[in-house]
Amino acid sequence: MQYGKFRIEFKKIKDKYECIVVGAGPAGLTAAIYLARYNVDVVIISKSIGGKMILAPLIDDYPGLPEIPGTKLAEVFVNHVKKFGVPMIIGKTVVNVRKEGDLWCVELDSGERLCSYAVILAVGAERRKLGVPGEEEFIGKGVSYCATCDGPFFKDRIVAVVGGGNAALSSALYLSTIAKKVYLIHRRETFRAIPHYIEEVKKNPKIEVITNTVITGIIGDKKLTGVKVKNVTTNEEKILNVDGIFIEIGSEPPKEFLKSIGLELDEQGYIAVNPDMSTNLPGIFACGEVTGGRYKHRFEQIITAAAEGAIAAKSAYEYIIKVKKTL
Repeated sequence: MQYGKFRIEFKKIKDKYECIVVGAGPAGLTAAIYLARYNVDVVIISKSIGGKMILAPLIDDYPGLPEIPGTKLAEVFVNHVKKFGVPMIIGKTVVNVRKEGDLWCVELDSGERLCSYAVILAVGAERRKLGVPGEEEFIGKGVSYCATCDGPFFKDRIVAVVGGGNAALSSALYLSTIAKKVYLIHRRETFRAIPHYIEEVKKNPKIEVITNTVITGIIGDKKLTGVKVKNVTTNEEKILNVDGIFIEIGSEPPKEFLKSIGLELDEQGYIAVNPDMSTNLPGIFACGEVTGGRYKHRFEQIITAAAEGAIAAKSAYEYIIKVKKTL
């Protein structure tokens, strides 16, 4: 089976497994690898492969693999999963998860139904997009949603950051150590970030703050060359010549789906997990960007997602052993 750049040749899908992993980003793929190493009968279900890895033209912060294209790193993860022959259902979405006796059963948008003792949710969160002309066209060609991932590729260049919260201001401060100039564009007059970030931004000579302004378009040829902006107070429009734009207006977890399962969520709608990646529902574990709660230290990197995937796999394995002993 060919899925995008990935050729998937796995075992035939069954209707019952010991564990189901939902999501095939770095967290989900790592969880599947560790479960397979524990000799757990596991399957992966995901709408797509690679998560946000595949959006990065180059990744330079994954240890041992410097300057690797995002699609190539995703391929490395997938090939490791393939080594263990883990079956995958790709291109389909889980629409329901419910408990039936000792099993958790998941239903797909295709009508298929699979059951298992444990489920690991690694469904990620969608980065909020501006929804303006040119945004989709220039993803990976100047449009980025992660400053720490892609910032080093804009050394001595001019960039823009969009947003008004902690993520936007911390990204602007970080980029100011790399880029020649940073425009910080916010649609309101005041920022929602912590006072420390606001003070640091204001006194940074490399950061130019532009408030009451929205992005109306992203322009370029083969790569991004500028952004169209509009002042919402004066209606003045102009073009800023920049080499890159970092969109930091937050992420959105699939709240309604998570609520339908009965999971405890934090104030932002992320799954509240314990240090072992367990949730309020015995047998349901979560890892990666979809997780939150008081024990979560949010640092959205491939390596941290992978680490959480490994922890979730170990916890799921221990849970499965306990359940099977009672049967």
